[in-house]
Amino acid sequence: MTIAENILKIKNEIKQQSQNRIVELIAVSKNFPTLAIEEAYQAGQKQFGENYAQEFATKAEELKHLDIEWHFIGHIQSNKTKIISSYANWVHTITKISHAKRLNDQRSDSAPKLKILIEVNISNETSKHGLKTFAEIHELALQIKQLPKLQLMGLMGMAAESIDQHLIQQQFKKLNNYLKQLNQLGFEINQLSMGMSQDYQIAIDNGASLIRIGSKIFGERNYDNN
Repeated sequence: MTIAENILKIKNEIKQQSQNRIVELIAVSKNFPTLAIEEAYQAGQKQFGENYAQEFATKAEELKHLDIEWHFIGHIQSNKTKIISSYANWVHTITKISHAKRLNDQRSDSAPKLKILIEVNISNETSKHGLKTFAEIHELALQIKQLPKLQLMGLMGMAAESIDQHLIQQQFKKLNNYLKQLNQLGFEINQLSMGMSQDYQIAIDNGASLIRIGSKIFGERNYDNN
């Protein structure tokens, strides 16, 4: 199947499963060439996710003639925040106030507010980044709210790499519950970034509003090119 056919198939699945709730598809384009992104864009896909700051900057420059909404979904390095702040519309992976402050300070005064998600380690796997307790999430959320060029939108999490669907469901429910707890404390946020190629259907059932899909759109990645 072509990239366009893959996008249409996934969007139809999302529409059927979300039951009139808005769920946005983010096409994860890391390690894929700009030609693949352009093909997806021509098929109506406008939101793209990138993981590596330098690769992201190169693609954003090459594709600046397109009306793309860029999501940075990779681990943040302090020395790369200027790149992220310059090109991203969304950042999904905030775990430190120091990174949030750098993004705020480096954001252009003329740019719209940078949309922010706090990354939560819902699987408790040491291989994954993210905050682990609600107290940490709440404290960081309060601090982000004080930064004028950032807009806190919600939470992001990755479930365990497991075939146990009940386990994955419980982890997504945990993230949804954290969002509800924040809103009970006066936050008005509604975005849950969760679900990837292998588990996005479970994520949608548990409240995902942003799902991040790469291989089901673009095919398998060739990491040898990195």
